Amino acid sequence: QVQLEESGGGLVQAGGSLRLSCVASGRTASTYPMGWFRQAPGKEREFVAAISSSGRNTFYADSVKGRFTVSRVNAKNTVYLQMNSLKPEDTAVYYCAARTSYFQNSDYREGDRYDYWGQGTQVTVSS
Repeated sequence: QVQLEESGGGLVQAGGSLRLSCVASGRTASTYPMGWFRQAPGKEREFVAAISSSGRNTFYADSVKGRFTVSRVNAKNTVYLQMNSLKPEDTAVYYCAARTSYFQNSDYREGDRYDYWGQGTQVTVSS
């Protein structure tokens, strides 16, 4: 069993930055590919970014490419999402997720492929 806990959300002005953290518990958590998703009020959950278990491969949604960076420190069982140049449309609850299977093709975008989810952290960007 893996438990995930996000932190680092908050209120920030447009153009500002935040760094989200996701700490995973569990003996093998550092070997899992991880993803970040978000859900805004009244909208469906959407993919934000993903990172392979080694950290060598990263993937981003077009809407955040060039502004967000996903990284991980396996020794700390922690995945980060650095968010720069934030926009009001980035406002959402952000969730980290872990999966026990490797990424195949573009399925890193598919939330149903992930096995474990955190509780989420609220990010609010004011205009």
